[in-house]
Amino acid sequence: MSIKRLGIMGGVFDPIHCGHLFTAEEARIEFKLDKVIFVPCRQPAHKRENDISDPEDRYLVTVLATSNNQFFKVSKVELNRPGPSYSIDTVKEFLKKYHHGVKIFFITGADAFLEVDSWYKSEELIKLCQFVAATRPGYDLNKLDKKFKKNIKIMEIPALSISSTDIRRRVREGKSIKYLLPQEVEEYIYKKGLYRKM
Repeated sequence: MSIKRLGIMGGVFDPIHCGHLFTAEEARIEFKLDKVIFVPCRQPAHKRENDISDPEDRYLVTVLATSNNQFFKVSKVELNRPGPSYSIDTVKEFLKKYHHGVKIFFITGADAFLEVDSWYKSEELIKLCQFVAATRPGYDLNKLDKKFKKNIKIMEIPALSISSTDIRRRVREGKSIKYLLPQEVEEYIYKKGLYRKM
């Protein structure tokens, strides 16, 4: 199948949850994407490395969560690259892979976009792809710098009130996480004892 419109969903995915999956599916339909590739990052530029779970665990739960959707794939492109993960390097890598014959839609949460002007080479990045910002309750995109605003498509996603931070806290406190994420991911978290001590 020829890929002309490609979604890239970057994130820590610690863990991936239903808000991420719903956002990716909504973007796929709304922007007529041929495929959405989930890209777990090795080391987010804005977090300390010891604050996040092992990259392989985050990769595996993302594979488990996306395996039942034929339009979803998971890439190790950032996990295989040493050092901090920069979105611009990932976008350039996919443009090269598809010989620049693809339009890339970079999907992430609105909270991340509010800090886009602090991203590495952000002004170059916005020229290479179409940003898709998924809004969650409580985030005001009007605070965005005007130079970024015109390059962003906004999607309202009610399921984004789910957060990875809250899921980790619930596990730590012994609360239920059922229905916040796919069952396979929940089972993996308990089997590996993730988030018990953080």
